[in-house]
This record gives sequence, structure tokens and C-alpha cells, in this order.
Amino acid sequence: MNTEIFGRKTVIQRLERLYSSKKAEFITVYGRRRVGKTFLVRELFAGRMCFYHTGISPVELSDEELQQRQLTAFYQTLNKSGAKMPSAPKDWFEAFEMLRIFIESLPKNKRQVVFIDEMPWMSTPRSGFITAFENFWNGYGAGNKNLMLIVCGSAASWMSENLINNYGGLYNRLTAQIHLHPFTLDECKEYYKSLKINIDKYSQIQSYMIFGGVPYYLSLFQKGDSLAQTIDRLFFAKDAELKEEFDRLYRSLFKNYADCIAIVQLLAKRRIGYTRKEIAEATKLPYGGGLTKTLKSLELSDFIVSYIPYGQSSRQTMYRLVDFFSIFYLTFVDGNKTSNPHFWSENQNSPKLTAWRGFSFEGVCFAHIDKIKSALGISGVNTEIASWKTKNSVDGAQIDMLIDRADNVINLCEIKFYNGDFVIDKAYDRNLRNKIAAFTRETTTRKSIHLTLITTYGLAENEYFGNVQKVITMEDLV
Repeated sequence: MNTEIFGRKTVIQRLERLYSSKKAEFITVYGRRRVGKTFLVRELFAGRMCFYHTGISPVELSDEELQQRQLTAFYQTLNKSGAKMPSAPKDWFEAFEMLRIFIESLPKNKRQVVFIDEMPWMSTPRSGFITAFENFWNGYGAGNKNLMLIVCGSAASWMSENLINNYGGLYNRLTAQIHLHPFTLDECKEYYKSLKINIDKYSQIQSYMIFGGVPYYLSLFQKGDSLAQTIDRLFFAKDAELKEEFDRLYRSLFKNYADCIAIVQLLAKRRIGYTRKEIAEATKLPYGGGLTKTLKSLELSDFIVSYIPYGQSSRQTMYRLVDFFSIFYLTFVDGNKTSNPHFWSENQNSPKLTAWRGFSFEGVCFAHIDKIKSALGISGVNTEIASWKTKNSVDGAQIDMLIDRADNVINLCEIKFYNGDFVIDKAYDRNLRNKIAAFTRETTTRKSIHLTLITTYGLAENEYFGNVQKVITMEDLV
């Protein structure tokens, strides 16, 4: 294994088991763009691949031109791999037949790892790509116990429709699906060390609230720069590297990127999210199968999550924006008319930043629920994680996070990002007691209620701190 791969331990172990399975494997690795799918496969199987091909980007080429370019590139990769085919294939059936002939020529006592990256780009309109690929796998690949076929692609909708949820010739043919998520806080910490970036835990939390553990973004950090300097350089300086990233990101992932952006812009406005019906009404998108597919594609790419609020039915499923980069960009960069290259450094205490920190820190906590359960000592207990909001419009009681436990306890979690020990004063204590009373009354739960505070540094001791039964800090998260 290449020592430059950081984190991903569980995924690496799984891929190595599949490599050693002694049977045909058809694996798809999918996830958000910039999350490191190609890097992981390429580095893990360096020196072990017999064929590694990357599709050509469809930008600036007509469908007909692109198909021919794709076929020619595939042919060139075959020859570079040692196939020595006399001429380029005329169509994808011929191309995959060439791949079959090449694989058959390889030693029969050795694992044959075939890696096809950016496969969605190869499937041009009316090219017959998927039909030919289905024929290749069903007619040959599935019966070759030495073959390990790995397919990657950033276009989530294509990967979902044609591979993951295919109901045609590739139905139920995948032997493994690997959803590669952004780094966790622990993996980020390991990556910072590899880059020799010295960053304290408070800044690591804030970095996650902006970059969300996406390896590519973290790779842009520079040794010696503070987090504020990094943000100014990447987003607010003249010709900032990530100033146009939001548009590039969605255009590269989704054919209907305008619809996806409209949904994401809406979800960024309310932390608890919106129902499918509310999304359709607000965005004017048709309330039908098209919207369902778009929401699913966004979810597969880790931009949004769907959840059922506590005590509600599946008809009340909510969709919430969880991509930290998108939240940050829409809050501070999109439409921002500032020409100040030090905007972030000079506005650290503004109300807008304070509100954003509160919203995004909640997202960090939801993304690290396993760490929170560990801090509570309930790692082995079955739980349901949810949010809750009162139906009473007068008091407006709302619970940031609740952990409904199988051991007859519910943790009602208050989440507060703060630059010191958090202080509960008389008014806030009253607010907390009202929340608990409203939740108990409306849900009629008989479980024990444990008030839990999740914050950065800790809880100041005073006459009101005693009702909090557990305090979880950033030391438990990082």
C-alpha cells in the first residue's frame, strides 16, 4: 500500500479483501467531486493494475466528435498497456472486445485489476456504451475469477442510474459499492500533519465548517498561514483559487446543474431543511420523478441528506444541506461585492459570521455522531438521530439534535460554538427548561431525558449549569 494515502483505513481494508477474493469483482467507487476517489484507487493499486483508463472530458466537443475521441483514447490506452491492437475500434462493442482479448492474453495465475475512471464521460448520447459494457461484463467479466473491475465517476446521477440502480442488463451485477465520503476530523488532523500544517483544534473545527474534509481543498493549505489567511487567499484575494469553484463543481457533476443549484440555494436558507413539496413550490421544479432523481443525486454526492423529524412519518421527510463548502460559499462568496482581499481576517466578530458558525457547527456534530456516542459511552447502543421542532408556533421550541436510545434514554443536545467556556445565564436556563417541557409534553415520551451540551471548550460552572448532565467538547470530536 502506498504510504501517501491518509485515512480511508476501512475502505482500504475492504478493497484489499476484494482484491484477495479469488472471484470476479465489479466495484463502483462513487462520491462527491474532489473527495479523492481516483487518488485512492490509483495509489492503492499502483503496480497492480493491468489497465487504467480515464474518460475524456466532454467540454467543447460535439457528441459525434466526443465519441470518436473516446474510442481513440480507449484504443491508445490498450496499446500503452501492451495490447498492440492494429487499429482503433469503430464502436464500443469492438472496444470492449479488444479489452477482453487483452485480458485473456495476461497470465491466468495473477489478479487482473482494470480501473476505468470517469466512466460517465465515456457514455455519449446514442453511442451504445452502456449496452456494450453490459455485454462485456455479463458475457465475459462476471465469469473471469481473476478480474477485478473498478469503475469511478463524479457524475452522481449517471453512476446512480446506470450502475448503482440499474434495472437493465446490469441489474444486481455490482459486487461492491464504495461510497467515499469526505475526511472525518481525525483524518483531517492526520492529513494536516502530513502537510506539516500546524493548526489548533479550534481552527480545525472551523476549517471543517468551511472545507468539510474534502482532501483537495485541504491540499491547498500553505505552511505558515493562519486559517484566516488561508480563507482570504482561497476565496477573497484577487483571482482567488476557489472563487469560481461552486459553479465549476455543480456543472461538472450534474447535467441539470441549474436545478441542483436552485435546490441547494433554497436549502441553505433554513438549517432544518425543507420537505419535497416545499422544495417543488419554492423552486418551481415539477413535483414528480425528475425532482426525486435530482434529490437522490445530490444525496449520493454528499451535498444533502434526507431525514424524518422526530415523531413524524415518512411523508414529512425533510431535506437538509450538509455540504460545508456550499453553505460557506452561498453565505459569504456568492453575490459578495467586497473587493477587500482581507475580508475574512477583518470580519471575525461580525454577526453574520457568528450565525454561520452556529449553523455549521451543528453540521460538524451531525457528521461525527459516532464520536458523540463514544463520549456518551453508548457506542454499542442502538440509536436514532433526529432534530425536533414544536408544533406550537408561540413558544417556537426547537431541539438541535436528539439521540433516541434503545436503553430508554433520550439525549437532548444543545449545540453551541463558542470561543471560551459557554455560560448558561438565567434567561437561557429558562429557555432550556421550556424546551424540555415542550418536548416531553408534545411527544408524550416516557424515556428519561438527559440534557447534553456540545460545545467547543466547555461549560462554566455557576448556579445554572447543574441541569446539564453531560458536556461534550471539541476534545471529544478531534
